[in-house]
Parts: sequence; structure tokens; C-alpha cells
Amino acid sequence: MRRFLIAAALIAAPLTALADVPCGGSFSKFVQGLRTEAIDAGIAPSTAKAFFAGVKQDPAVLRADRKQGVFQIPFVDFSRRLISNDRINRGRANGKKYDAIFDRIEKTYGVDRGVLLAFWAFETDYGSFQGDFNTANALVTLAHDCRRPELFRPQVLAAVELFAQGGFDPKSTTGAWAGEIGMVQMLPRDILENGVDGDGDGQVSLKTSAPDALMSGGKMLHHLGWRAGEPWLDEVSLPQDFDWSLTGLDVQKSTAEWRALGVTARNGDLANGLTASLLLPQGRGGPAFIAYPNFRVYFDWNQSFTYVMTAAYFATRLQGAKVFDAGNPEPGLEGGQMKQLQTKLQSRGYDVGDIDGILGAKTRTAVRREQARLGLAVDGWPTPALLGKL
Repeated sequence: MRRFLIAAALIAAPLTALADVPCGGSFSKFVQGLRTEAIDAGIAPSTAKAFFAGVKQDPAVLRADRKQGVFQIPFVDFSRRLISNDRINRGRANGKKYDAIFDRIEKTYGVDRGVLLAFWAFETDYGSFQGDFNTANALVTLAHDCRRPELFRPQVLAAVELFAQGGFDPKSTTGAWAGEIGMVQMLPRDILENGVDGDGDGQVSLKTSAPDALMSGGKMLHHLGWRAGEPWLDEVSLPQDFDWSLTGLDVQKSTAEWRALGVTARNGDLANGLTASLLLPQGRGGPAFIAYPNFRVYFDWNQSFTYVMTAAYFATRLQGAKVFDAGNPEPGLEGGQMKQLQTKLQSRGYDVGDIDGILGAKTRTAVRREQARLGLAVDGWPTPALLGKL
């Protein structure tokens, strides 16, 4: 799963309370309800009928939704899997090929080219594989499924609006299993709000036009709060006696304060005048990074901490940063062990989200609190030793 945000409703009316979002039951009756809602929102009855006429439930989408084990892989391994010399070389080549487009993006939206190149690489391998799931089927299937209907029902209605505008064919439009479309994988609501005709042909074609996709991605990041001219991530070195409890996204200090604590950048210097957090994706023995305010925008693109760290780091590599110092992190937990940890933390009253074996932000916060309670180094990295103490 790449990027999930609670989207606005198709019309300017408040969305039904999340607990009341219709889902499940007869699929055909569910589709009838969607069609009625689209018509009530102002879509012509004939258009709504045409959109939903051939929609089918797709079991493969549900299987993909339940199978996201890749996000259980630790940062060092995950980043080495996704970042290759070939991807770096092709990224830099695409940066030169579309230099004028990236100049426009940087001038208009303030988003650095490395940021978009990294997303382009990870989402579709620079457009070479954009997914072959029928998008209408995928969105309706996930809206019908009762796991996250509040996320996907608005996206179905947005796809109907795109269809009404001539920018979506429910029979032939394909993309990722979760409904994202095009080279940088945007959901229908994002396309409605941020789609840009980057090549000047009068259409927004995110599947076939790199200028359209990149300009649209730049506009979306700007819309999400990207701050022009500011960095997003720097790898850093730390002193031996560092206070590990100061790490994590919930701790923010000025870069001047971090310098005073002995934090130094491995590439150049820390940015002046910004607040930042110190992140240890694999604990005190692994790589360390300073994350600036723009880093938090990444979580509006994808909610996986490991993905976000890797995408942000890859963006710095594409702009000349050195390979990170992997260090010697302590062994972490396997998927089954991580689920055991999450279950134990949940039994102690912590909100860790789903018991999914993924070390997300909520699980990290709970781990840090338990590390502090048990007198361990508070670095947010769960180990077999911590699991045993719980």
C-alpha cells in the first residue's frame, strides 16, 4: 500500500461519521448505493450507470491488501533492496532528460527533483510498471471491504467525477491494487485536486506523460505542505555518550541545539534556523538521521516509516549524498516476534494500531516508553531482549 489519506467528499458536505460509512453485505446492493450517492452528489444518472455497469469485486485486491510483509523488513535491508546503482543512474539520467520540467517544478512548487525522482523510482520504476489492476474494480472492492471504507468510498466518487470529465475509463484504466494511477501513483481525489497538464497538450495523462505526472506530483506535495527551499533529511554522526531518549519524531529541537549536543552532518552541515527530529531507524547501533519539517510531509504520501525513511534517503542520494553508514545495529524482531511484541504492548494499554508485524510510529512510541520503564536505552528499536523482558 503506497499512500492513503482520508479524502474529502465529492461535494462540500460533511462525510458520514466514519463508523457509519456503508460497507460489506451484498456487493450488488453496495454498488447500487454508490451509484445513488454519486447521483445525489450531482453526477448525471446516465454517467453513474455507465461507470458502475461493469464493476466487479476483485479478490486479488483483497489478497494484496492483506499481504504487505515488505514493510516488515528493517530499514537497512529495505533500502538496499530498493536502491540499486541502476536506479541511481537512471534517476540522474531522468533528471537531466526532464531538466526543464524539474526546473519548473522547483520554481512553481518548491519541490526538489531528487524527491520526485525517488517517488517515481519506487512507485513505478520510472514508469515502466504502473500496475495492471482494474482501478474501478480495485476502489469499489476496497470501499466494500470493511477494513478502511472511509478511505476508499470517497476515492470511488472521485473516480466517477473523473469519468464524468473524460479523464477516466472504468473499463480500461489500470493501476496499483489500491487504486493509484500513473507514473507517481496518485489516487483519483489527488488527480482531481492536483492534476497538471505539464506537457501542454490539453490533457492530464499521468500514465503516459512524465511531465504531467511529475508536475502533478510536485503540486500535490506543495498542497500537502512542502516548504520550498528547505531540506528534508540529513545523515548525521552522534557522540558516544548521546542521550538516546532525545531521539524520535516526538522530540523536536532547533538545529543549533542539536549541534550543541554534538550532532554533526556527514554531508556538509545541518540546515540553519530549522527545527528537526533525530531518527534512528534501527536503533543506536544503526544509521542516524536528522529529519526536518519537510520529512513529515512524506507520511501524507505513505504511512510506512520504513518506506518514508528510504524514499527520503534515496532523494538525498540522487542529489549527491554519500551512502549511509549502516553501523552495527542489534538484531531486530522477525514478523512473528513483532506481532508478539505488539500484542504484549497492546495488553499493557498501548495503542499500536493493527497487530501486523510492522514497526510503525505507534509501535515505536510504545517501545520507547517500555524501554524507559525497564531502564534500557530509549532508542525505539525493539530487540529479542526487550521482548523477553515483557
